[in-house]
Amino acid sequence: MEVTKEEKEGVIRAIDFYVEGGRKADGKITANAFADTATMSWTENGVLKSVPIKVLYDGFDNGEPMEAHYELTYLNVEKNVAIARIESQFGANKYADMFTLVKDGDQWKIVSKVYQSI
Repeated sequence: MEVTKEEKEGVIRAIDFYVEGGRKADGKITANAFADTATMSWTENGVLKSVPIKVLYDGFDNGEPMEAHYELTYLNVEKNVAIARIESQFGANKYADMFTLVKDGDQWKIVSKVYQSI
């Protein structure tokens, strides 16, 4: 199924909030991208880590503003749910970020962020 322009723009809007919060070191901006119950997961030394998304907000709030950008590399939308993958860079750090999003009213919200350093 082909992703519509409106669907893609809505998903990108959520991702833009995430990246802009990192760029400005402002977790409140990033919070606009995520559902209140969202989680963030990764592996560290081969061990699964999964935390409430507030950990990401706190990390941005305690950091410094930095150069940040991303490229959308994959997007699949099925009615009110979506899967997106981006390659992002925050300062010198590069990541493969994967998001699960759900449409909440007329806005897309990230419910899960999974990432890997690249």
